[in-house]
Amino acid sequence: MSERESHSQWQAERRASVTSATGNLALVETRWTGGRPDVEAERQAAADSVTVTALRRTDIDTGEAEYGLRFWDADSPAIRAFDRIDTYDYDPAWVLEGRFTPVAGARTVPFEHIRDNGGTRDLAVPGDIHLELDGREYTLAAFDDGGTLLLVFGDETNGSETYGSGRFLFVELRDDEGDVTLDFNRAFVPPCGFSAQYNCPLPPASNRFPLPIRAGEKNVVFRDGFDIYAA
Repeated sequence: MSERESHSQWQAERRASVTSATGNLALVETRWTGGRPDVEAERQAAADSVTVTALRRTDIDTGEAEYGLRFWDADSPAIRAFDRIDTYDYDPAWVLEGRFTPVAGARTVPFEHIRDNGGTRDLAVPGDIHLELDGREYTLAAFDDGGTLLLVFGDETNGSETYGSGRFLFVELRDDEGDVTLDFNRAFVPPCGFSAQYNCPLPPASNRFPLPIRAGEKNVVFRDGFDIYAA
């Protein structure tokens, strides 16, 4: 399979994922309950098209555990209004090589989140990604997302050509020597671009490129003027 064919397959998988019964477009409510919720009772009360899952996070002020529920509707207004994900054309020049340097012990980096009114949450960053781009060296912080490195980055296209809060990119660790591939053609709109019920991390200063990265996904396109913030 050629690189372009592989990229087309990735795009098809992305569309299938975001439109699935528990995909990004299906999230219609995030409800924080304080104590542990009765998930089974909520599932029994939900409509047939709705999936209910449990959620846990750390309170940003107290550090205590918070519990909640997420409601996913396979027939959500966002799924019905979804048209496509607008993207740049595939460009092999945006497949870049870098180096990953692990850090000893546990390290966290504070990430501001879109719904936390300027507050930050500490995320585990197991090492640094070193990348040369346009003649400049960058040291990037990618956090551990279930065993995979996830880079939250910003660039000069945000808000004009691409999603305003930045984009996400999974970073492939190729070998034990620390070689990594950053295929910006697979940069993607974060979940909060599909549903206002997500609380996505924002790019820290180290991950903001002072240049345009015209690769990957741009924005989510809906029909008939649908707005996730008004849904």
